[in-house]
Amino acid sequence: MLVPLSYTLRSLFVRRSATLLTIVGVGATVAVLAGVLALRAGFTTLFAQNGREDVAVFLRDGATSEGESGLTRETCDRLIKTLPQIARGDGPEGAPLGAMECYLAVRRPKADGSGETNVPFRGIERASIALRGDEFRIAEGRSLEFGADEVIVGRKLKNRIADCQLGDVVQVNTVPFKVVGIFECDGPFESEIWGDFERISVALQRPVASRVVALLAPGATGDGFAAFATMLKEGADYKDLKVVVKTERAYLTDLTNAVGTVLLALSVGLSVIMGIAAVFTATNTMLSAVASRTHEIGILLSIGFRPLPVFLSFVLEALLLGLVGGVVGCLLALPINGIETGTTNWATFTEVAFAFRVTPGVMASALQFSLLLGLLGGAIPAWKAARLAPTVALRRR
Repeated sequence: MLVPLSYTLRSLFVRRSATLLTIVGVGATVAVLAGVLALRAGFTTLFAQNGREDVAVFLRDGATSEGESGLTRETCDRLIKTLPQIARGDGPEGAPLGAMECYLAVRRPKADGSGETNVPFRGIERASIALRGDEFRIAEGRSLEFGADEVIVGRKLKNRIADCQLGDVVQVNTVPFKVVGIFECDGPFESEIWGDFERISVALQRPVASRVVALLAPGATGDGFAAFATMLKEGADYKDLKVVVKTERAYLTDLTNAVGTVLLALSVGLSVIMGIAAVFTATNTMLSAVASRTHEIGILLSIGFRPLPVFLSFVLEALLLGLVGGVVGCLLALPINGIETGTTNWATFTEVAFAFRVTPGVMASALQFSLLLGLLGGAIPAWKAARLAPTVALRRR
């Protein structure tokens, strides 16, 4: 038969100081883990979950990002005007919803004067905005006038980068661009500065486009996209262009791999280092419990309780310590949810602003880790308690 749960709970209450110390140790470890996981969740959510399956990104074959891609204007025109997989605007002769875009990271000073960082400048065409639909919103000012030296700035850059307020002038090489609007757009675009493709190309001295972005026709989405990608890469009519196509979601997911892996490794490393200390604290607490309750253990064993229930009782006690510590750690991490920060995306070497996301998945991972800490801390003391001989245990007080 199992040891009553009330016995385990009473033991935790009797040793309040040791219990509190263990909970604090586990809670601090879990809070650090949850914080780094929330950082990673915010970064990956910004990219992968905001990417669209019905938007295609065309890059030079072999390029891993638009920063290292280059497509001639002739190639871009051929893709946009001849591919039937690209959706068209309203009307029987609607224009294709595809656009050339140029992209380059430009060194810009931070608004607080703490240094400089790489800011993405993107040259866009009218279709770039049209295919975004309701995702794109002007929060302040107005949209840019194509053909003019004007830019619109992503909302997250407004207070982070110098000269990004409405009415400011952004100098790009020798060309001054006036900030006429602040925009909001799902995904990582709120960390970018947008201007007319032709004017930005001249200012950045980029004679080629970095990518083509297009809205896909219904038949080219879902299961039809793989056939479209194969046709573009191997088909006789287009393989000479040497381009690859990805859905926007797949493209943005690829951009998060490097930073996401580093943040995951950082969370694991910090958790292991702090977790070792938490495990030692839990082990010490449970060893103290075994030492102080040796006589009680002897009584339990002598009245018919088998070693396994005694072992499970102490393991349960350690798991409860870990669980409560995990809950405390999650509560400590909750206030950072939604706080905006920034980091460098190593795929493009530009700064991206995003917010911490303490998601249910983050909290579940943190609680699982806290239970693991409790189990590791309680296993040895529980084994020691279960192996006590009743006659020896009864002699100790």
